[in-house]
Amino acid sequence: MKEKKLQYRRGRRKFIKCMGLTVGGTLLSSPLLGFVPGKAGIGEAVKGVKQQKMGIALVGLGQYSTNQLAPALQETENCYLAGIVTGTPSKAEAWKEKYDIPEGNIYNYENFDEIVNNEDIDIVYVVLPISMHEEYTIRAARAKKHVICEKPMAMNAEEAQRMVDACAENGVQLAIGYRLHFEPFNQRVMELGQQQVFGPVKSIKASNGSDMTSGNLDVWRLDKERAGGGPLMDLGIYCVQGAIYTMGKPPVAVTAEFGEVENPIYFREVEESISWQMEFDDGVVAECESSYADEDEQSSLSAEAENGWWKVDPAYAYDGKKGETSEGDMNLPNVFEQVRQMDGQAESFRKNEQSRVPGEMGVRDMKVLMAIYESARNGGKRIEIDYLN
Repeated sequence: MKEKKLQYRRGRRKFIKCMGLTVGGTLLSSPLLGFVPGKAGIGEAVKGVKQQKMGIALVGLGQYSTNQLAPALQETENCYLAGIVTGTPSKAEAWKEKYDIPEGNIYNYENFDEIVNNEDIDIVYVVLPISMHEEYTIRAARAKKHVICEKPMAMNAEEAQRMVDACAENGVQLAIGYRLHFEPFNQRVMELGQQQVFGPVKSIKASNGSDMTSGNLDVWRLDKERAGGGPLMDLGIYCVQGAIYTMGKPPVAVTAEFGEVENPIYFREVEESISWQMEFDDGVVAECESSYADEDEQSSLSAEAENGWWKVDPAYAYDGKKGETSEGDMNLPNVFEQVRQMDGQAESFRKNEQSRVPGEMGVRDMKVLMAIYESARNGGKRIEIDYLN
């Protein structure tokens, strides 16, 4: 029995070391700040664009697609808005007119599979409620299209793994919409932590919250069947990611607890708030929290190292980021993050290279999220994370 445990621990350490290289080394071998996006004319002929760029179809035309992704695709160099998938005819007509989308590149959820015959579309970007991620990722993979899937990747780790498997079986790539891996302030955090610029990291703090208590009750993020959970799934994933890319490796264990429900009318199905600790193999602990009742909408990522410290606040918002270290301000630009993200992902797809944010990273993160929920449901029990199964 002791020998079996020893073999397991050795295998576990080997896996975590490999994961660290994936999370850290691959990212830091890429140019962190040198990518400068250009602009693409909206009315440019599809045929001409196709020769230079990869066509993206957005699946789901909610706020994120409307306010972030579609505008970003007017500035990308490596990809362009080639098509849309929506169940709302009025949205289809409005987008068709606004972005000059050919009628043949507009789909609904019933005829989505016909996208297999569309040579204009190379990439399907799944921007749907979490409960729909698995289905549309797998359908896109079977249509032989590369996939970008919004975070969190799936409802659980099992769904996430099926998504990875489907893309591998169909010879297409899968990337997760982790835009902060393409953003200067968070890239600087990766560098400071993983390259030990101020010495080894000693502790990490991360928080991310929003206020969902003054709006409509009928939103999918408050519906457990569609969202999988509350702020941990939607916002806490940024804290999980932040701690991991600060360290360049995943945690070995977590402990967690749910916060008190002060707004039961909103939080009948999902948690209102949650706090958790992520323990790394060298003893470093990341203290994290996330809330859907945060009036101040906190968004921060900080770390203490042996010879200094750093903090980004806000850390996860689309813009307005500010950062400082024990040596002074981070003099870095705020950029259109979705432009860099989609350009970087399209470039890796075109070159048939693994994305810096591959599906496997999403599976790993789902295992962490599920462990956090397990701990919280069991009164803060320490849960070791098994990445091998």
